[in-house]
Amino acid sequence: MLSGQDNITLDDTGRIALPRRLRDALGDRVVLTFGPNSCLWLFTMEQWKVQEEVIIRTTNPFSKNARLMRQYLIGSKEELTIDKQGRILIPPPLREHAELTKECKIFGQVEYWEIWSVDRYKAYLEASKSDLDAGFEELGAEIERRKQGNG
Repeated sequence: MLSGQDNITLDDTGRIALPRRLRDALGDRVVLTFGPNSCLWLFTMEQWKVQEEVIIRTTNPFSKNARLMRQYLIGSKEELTIDKQGRILIPPPLREHAELTKECKIFGQVEYWEIWSVDRYKAYLEASKSDLDAGFEELGAEIERRKQGNG
């Protein structure tokens, strides 16, 4: 369970070196898949098994939207091995989805990590300012509700 962010670099072969604090938590193998908003989601194998089970159990393959979610998350997943230098090779389809260039960021989200192109992340934040403000309003209201014992 990690949070925080780190700057990372995508090398010419499509590899990134994971920060030491993440490597210690990840083990030898990880799952990388498409995330929303042109980022990638990185899971430990154990975390992915939980997520995949929930996706399979709660979606109906005969539903157009559910099928799309399965294709997006499960269909794009790659099981990767972390090499001795703490690097993973990000396959081309995943690099293309996230528009990864040399400068990247990795963000801990407690149960998984997000990998972003620095430029894409800046554009995403700029485009999401009003959503972020609304999210803070909702979060503040929920915190206040729980303080008052209604949660």
